[in-house]
Amino acid sequence: MSTYRDLALPRALSAASGAGAPIGSRRAPALRTVGTRERRSHLTAPRVPTVGIDIGGTKVMAGVVDADGNILEKLRTETPDKSKSPKVVEDTIVELVLDLSDRHDVHAVGIGAAGWVDADRNRVLFAPHLSWRNEPLRDRISGRLAVPVLVDNDANAAAWAEWRFGAGRGEDHLVMITLGTGIGGAILEDGQVKRGKFGVAGEFGHMQVVPGGHRCPCGNRGCWEQYSSGNALVREARELAAADSPVAYGIIEHVKGNIAEITGPMITELAREGDAMCIELLQDIGQWLGVGIANLAAALDPSCFVIGGGVSAADDLLIGPARDAFRRQLTGRGYRPEARIARAQLGPEAGMVGAADLARLVARRFRRANRRRVERYERYEKYAETRRTTQGPL
Repeated sequence: MSTYRDLALPRALSAASGAGAPIGSRRAPALRTVGTRERRSHLTAPRVPTVGIDIGGTKVMAGVVDADGNILEKLRTETPDKSKSPKVVEDTIVELVLDLSDRHDVHAVGIGAAGWVDADRNRVLFAPHLSWRNEPLRDRISGRLAVPVLVDNDANAAAWAEWRFGAGRGEDHLVMITLGTGIGGAILEDGQVKRGKFGVAGEFGHMQVVPGGHRCPCGNRGCWEQYSSGNALVREARELAAADSPVAYGIIEHVKGNIAEITGPMITELAREGDAMCIELLQDIGQWLGVGIANLAAALDPSCFVIGGGVSAADDLLIGPARDAFRRQLTGRGYRPEARIARAQLGPEAGMVGAADLARLVARRFRRANRRRVERYERYEKYAETRRTTQGPL
């Protein structure tokens, strides 16, 4: 990345995209065009390293990814307190990218944000678990880095990664569901992410499944993610422990009575060790997952559901009950083909890998602009040398 930190870069970008207008407004039309060319252009995108950023409710993960989806280096830090200014999260992103660029030649940055991203892939319109509200994330980050930046929803990025490199390879109609702090979702048809008219398609986690149910950070009640997510899993475990339920004695003893220390990974670990309550909680989460998947099958009829995110680490403890509930709830069951339900192969790194790979599509523009700058310089040097030879110094 340091290769491009020169004063000529802004002039090259201006020449390539039209001087005078703000950088963000010049990039927006190109980014809209990128969305319509994804299927064919990912095969001809520059095979250069890019950085993927995955921003969730609890962590920020950054990694350098090559053109084959291999992670060359990865960094991870906690998401700054959501009560702080959005600039704190932006500072974290920039610091991670600059750290990685010290050791890698980075050509573009892709950001997968846990929230609603507009159709231009610039603004995070709303993030339930962060303080972003109509935040121009792409423009703010690109203004501080010397490479192009692409922003997309984190589940869109994860779905793209699984289609390119993971469990969704070969699928023409794929739905991605990411189970983390909340639930994210994405739709991919014929090799193209379906973002909707306003860029916010796939927010399955905020479908209402229980009218008047648990309050969701989005402001509504009864959202799907309140019953099938990492937050739901931890909430149920802590409520049982706080009530001093006999079934919770195992986990109470594990945390030595400090209920606030109960986490999702801990519940999964205890379930694998045979703790009956933890197994039951994962079954409950899985059953709600299956109900939601059946609803999505009725609406979208995909060939494959890929389940990713941190909670998917529970594997068959979660996905087994989800498959059972899906078969029981599926409309027209017994008379229609059933979609395949698969665990994501790239695990919690899918969003980061997908964001980096999508960013490779805009890296082409950066490389072309830089190449034109170099070609102009070489032509001038050749002209100057000819003048010096024939007419003396300029």
